[in-house]
Amino acid sequence: MSVVIGVDSSTQSCKVLAVDAESGDVISSGAAAHPDLTAVDPYVWTSALREAWHAAGADRLGGSVAAAGIAAQQHGMVALDSSGTPVHDALLWNDTRSAAEAARLRDDLGPEAWVDAVNLVPVASFTISKLAWLAQNKPDLASRVDQVVLPHDWLNGALGGEFTTDRSDASGTGYFSPVTNRYRPDLLERFFGRVPRLPRIVAPNDQAGSVQKGWGIDGAIVSAGAGDNAAAALGLGLRPGEIVVSIGTSGTVFTSNPSALPDHTGAVAGFADAAGGHLPLLAMINSARVMGATARMLDVDLATLDALALAADSDASGLTFLPYLDGERSPNLPHATGTLAGLTRSNMTPQNLARASVLGVLNSLADAIDLLRRSGGTPDKVLLIGGGSKSKALRRTAASVFNLPVEIPQSREYVALGAAKQAAWAASGELPDWKRSIEVAYEPEGDWGLGVRERYAEARRSFYGV
Repeated sequence: MSVVIGVDSSTQSCKVLAVDAESGDVISSGAAAHPDLTAVDPYVWTSALREAWHAAGADRLGGSVAAAGIAAQQHGMVALDSSGTPVHDALLWNDTRSAAEAARLRDDLGPEAWVDAVNLVPVASFTISKLAWLAQNKPDLASRVDQVVLPHDWLNGALGGEFTTDRSDASGTGYFSPVTNRYRPDLLERFFGRVPRLPRIVAPNDQAGSVQKGWGIDGAIVSAGAGDNAAAALGLGLRPGEIVVSIGTSGTVFTSNPSALPDHTGAVAGFADAAGGHLPLLAMINSARVMGATARMLDVDLATLDALALAADSDASGLTFLPYLDGERSPNLPHATGTLAGLTRSNMTPQNLARASVLGVLNSLADAIDLLRRSGGTPDKVLLIGGGSKSKALRRTAASVFNLPVEIPQSREYVALGAAKQAAWAASGELPDWKRSIEVAYEPEGDWGLGVRERYAEARRSFYGV
């Protein structure tokens, strides 16, 4: 049996899967936690990878492993000096300190010019905004930067000895065009002040190198790897017309398309996918953690929150929650806060608050689906994944709020699975067709979801004008 290793290095943790290359069945798995921070020493990721690698038994599989692939959270700024040492903690995608710089970048070129250049418009999440922040606020550190890589590139270096990247991850930097497949050093020169070394871009089916000694699978192939959402799309085997809604630490809405879908408003980020195509995407900072915060507020666990939400009226009796607890990326409101609207003496109950938190998460994601549709996407089905999709209240409600059929794929680590599938592709030369299993499917029920959507949109416009 040929084995491939897939890695998902996310905001919260590192997960490692050993997978049968032919069937896609998971043989073993391991995980290790990451600190709950927005700025992290990247050596923490290396340590977590080793811990999860050992927990999965990957270091004991030896010659049976054909290849390994790494997927990771996108955008994180890993700025290195000439010795390869970080000059500053890596700023993660959800670190909003560069919001002012992102606004300056947008204003400098204008949204249309940015989309023409790199198929996205800068927000605080993107690497170029973070580099501009470093140059503006830490010029001494910025002057020491010799090379800039991303979280997945950093781990490729730890595993294979060379910092390499791929189209999907590079497309989230703000200085790479997924349309021309080239870096834009002129943008780095303009907004960082010079052009540091950048990692080599490896094609989706190519080999990035081989695994170094010390990982227990010496000489196995290292694949290109990918950004986390692109890997999830690959792991799911995403088809035309399908939209993925992922509810985890962040919420993401994306689809795979053979050609770019430019959005000159900047709402939709035109990333690349992990198979040579494109991945138009919207991301929300506030997702499953909104429900976690609501549970803490009510002093209950998540299972009880779910039960409370199921016991409430479908529309939370008019209670509306704008869930921007940590600022927001889509819409671009980095300094926003959460808002409860429509409070009355009669609807101020734990059940309605629990329900409103679920509806708040879903409404934010539904906004993203609407924007993706306006940019040229033609959704006919939603695939709901991520830890938040385990909520019974959320999964039973999603179709009515989205006004689309919703399928819940079998619970799997789709980011790590996509990384493993890409590793199998690099090893064999053919992209595997691993079977997708659907756990349950839902259809919209009645038209109450339309009323919830209208009330949410009215509150959003009232408080934030968007």
